[in-house]
Amino acid sequence: MAANISFDFSGKRVLVTGSNSGIGLEAARAFARAGANVALNSLSNTEADHQLAHDLAEETGQVCIYLPADLSQRDQANDLVARCRRDLGGVDILVNNAGIQHVSPVEEFSDDAWDRVTEINLSSQFATIRAALPAMRKQNWGRIINVASAHGLHASANKSAYIAAKHGVVGLSKTTALEVAETGITCNAVCPGYVFTPIIEGQIPDQMAQTGLSRDAVIRDVLLTKQPTKRFIEMEEIASAILYISSDMARSITGHAFAVDGGWGAI
Repeated sequence: MAANISFDFSGKRVLVTGSNSGIGLEAARAFARAGANVALNSLSNTEADHQLAHDLAEETGQVCIYLPADLSQRDQANDLVARCRRDLGGVDILVNNAGIQHVSPVEEFSDDAWDRVTEINLSSQFATIRAALPAMRKQNWGRIINVASAHGLHASANKSAYIAAKHGVVGLSKTTALEVAETGITCNAVCPGYVFTPIIEGQIPDQMAQTGLSRDAVIRDVLLTKQPTKRFIEMEEIASAILYISSDMARSITGHAFAVDGGWGAI
């Protein structure tokens, strides 16, 4: 369970990309519960997506909206920030969480797969940061949290585009932090290890079929082989880390790759 730490984000406007499920949705919920007005986002534009925002608003009493955008298209990433300013009143905290994965050896990796993974995982973050910074500079306050991965600090085979993009996210975060160091803006990367999300849950039966292993063995010896704690990180743990580095308590933390990885980095 997440630690019982109280945060107050009353009056803050938060945009969380890739937030109709998983880490992004958990972070959006955590911000709204802490008093922020929140814009959720993903590629799809279904009734269920908008219902998520409606339900969160009902639960928390905050303004919660849903803004669809295809973040593989840089113009849509730029426009997402503009629409958030229009509909939510601004972007004080930007959480870049949208991401996809594609697994293939380098020599078999298609151009289309490479382009889509790097556009969504890296280029969209560049675009939203670029769009959000002018207003943050004007008000001399802002928080940019880029969700990278343990794979932003370490490599694994057959994930070349994802590894390259996530390493790029860490570098982008450091560079942005230096450029805004004398303002009230911070920029950090969060680097989760394996988090138990719906995407991971969906991979377990496939791994069981491929390896002939039991569910517990797949989790321990396949998915968590590099994670010394041998347990999945909870989404609430990542959301708590995001809230902490968004808070005024963390105003001196900037340009940091914030690993929440179950000891992966200690190997």
